[in-house]
Amino acid sequence: MRQNDLDELRGQVDELNTKILDLINERTSVVQEIGKVKEKQGVNRYDPIREREMLNALVQSNEGPIPNGIVEQIFKGIFMSALEIQEDEQRNALLVSRKRKPEDTIVDVNGEKIGNGTPSFVFGPCAVESYEQVLAVAESIKSKGLTMLRGGAYKPRTSPYDFQGLGLEGLKILKRVSNETGLSIVTEIITPAHLEEALEYIDVIQIGARNMQNFELLKEAGMANKPVLLKRGLAATIDEFINAAEYIISKGNSQIMLCERGIRTYERATRNTLDISAVPILKQETHLPVFVDVTHSTGRKDLLLPTAKAAIAVGADGVMAEVHPDPAVALSDAAQQMDIKQFDEFYEELQRFMNTHQIV
Repeated sequence: MRQNDLDELRGQVDELNTKILDLINERTSVVQEIGKVKEKQGVNRYDPIREREMLNALVQSNEGPIPNGIVEQIFKGIFMSALEIQEDEQRNALLVSRKRKPEDTIVDVNGEKIGNGTPSFVFGPCAVESYEQVLAVAESIKSKGLTMLRGGAYKPRTSPYDFQGLGLEGLKILKRVSNETGLSIVTEIITPAHLEEALEYIDVIQIGARNMQNFELLKEAGMANKPVLLKRGLAATIDEFINAAEYIISKGNSQIMLCERGIRTYERATRNTLDISAVPILKQETHLPVFVDVTHSTGRKDLLLPTAKAAIAVGADGVMAEVHPDPAVALSDAAQQMDIKQFDEFYEELQRFMNTHQIV
């Protein structure tokens, strides 16, 4: 074959490549329009039956020389790429998306600026048990110059026979301690009815892992004029977590803090498995501040400090952990709560770590 013949054939291939690319882009544009129609109708974008029908039609129309199996493989790739483009567009269109709002959201909790580059901290007992118990922890927190106190008035528990919290009485204890110490109150709300009851007593609405997809609660929190601390579900993907936050922001409340608290895996060395990689992913994908709950993710007091260091090192905006005056008699999560002395040592070492690495 002469060089001129080879060059001519290569020119034909180049021309065909361009035509194929144009057709794939044209097809993708049409699929995007179909996706918009499906979104309005509330229909799933991916339709495996429709995909199989298209592949069967292509195989029937195939006259070679490409084998049918390769035809299916090529077009499956084309179908998948169009679907992935649609999913990326949908994700980037979310109100919590970093693409939608490039600058960080700063959450203001009574003057505490969360997400401004300086790590924040939320400490306190797992459950509110008494005024004396909560006050003892609050005084330790305040002595460190911190501003936020966590404590559960409502406790969703795995067993219906476990301590479920003091409810309204617990909220009143938290409010009393807040009035006396000036600390902001972070507490979990488990139903929309409880939310209305709790608003006058609390400063931050916490939505726990078991309620991450309690969509009615998310919507109610989105209509409340309070910051929200949203925890990742026990087995939730990051996309599901982000969409849960979207429920809140879609109702007008952008004061949202995300909290990685460990996910359920086959591992039994810890209570849950801390997905530390979720922190940079969430900060890349969203503009919201991200906390790490080192207590619930590990369930082990000996791991609280190293995981807190890891959280701060990887860019977390805050750390959450549980503290109790006498964990041995705690009504919930006794084994994983620090006592006051352990808390002092934990915080002192964490501050030393931050100073050494110039994390301010």
